[in-house]
Amino acid sequence: MPSSPNPEFLRRAIALATENVVSGAGGPFGAVIVRDGRIVGEGVNTVTATNDPTAHAEVNAIRAAAKALGTFSLAGCVLYTSCEPCPMCLAAAWWARLDTLYYGASAEDAARAGFDDAFLYDELRKSPAERKLLPATQLLGEEAWASFAAWIASAHKIAY
Repeated sequence: MPSSPNPEFLRRAIALATENVVSGAGGPFGAVIVRDGRIVGEGVNTVTATNDPTAHAEVNAIRAAAKALGTFSLAGCVLYTSCEPCPMCLAAAWWARLDTLYYGASAEDAARAGFDDAFLYDELRKSPAERKLLPATQLLGEEAWASFAAWIASAHKIAY
């Protein structure tokens, strides 16, 4: 069962987002990750500052928390983010195994400010051949399976 939300952690994420804009450092997004009632990772949007299109606030917070905790699994942690996550950040939160997330502004609010993810959500519902997002064609499927076969056979794998 998800933990009860603590508005103070969301206020921290919102403050990070606002300061990121006011300082000129980046976009209006901030995130914190909490475990056992304390912040273990924080992040802001640094896409333009770092020339890294994956440097969204949630991804940066996940990276910081994973580093601080010394693990790739953030099970037992909660994500507070200033805005409803984009598809990339939602997927990253899922892969990080976060317990739950709380957000402030909605996707509709983000769209009003020029950050519209509706197209991405619509595209993800389509088959790869139907997507306008990025043309995608599978090549060398049988050869590529070798990597998975090696994984399945490996005695050194760490499941995630």
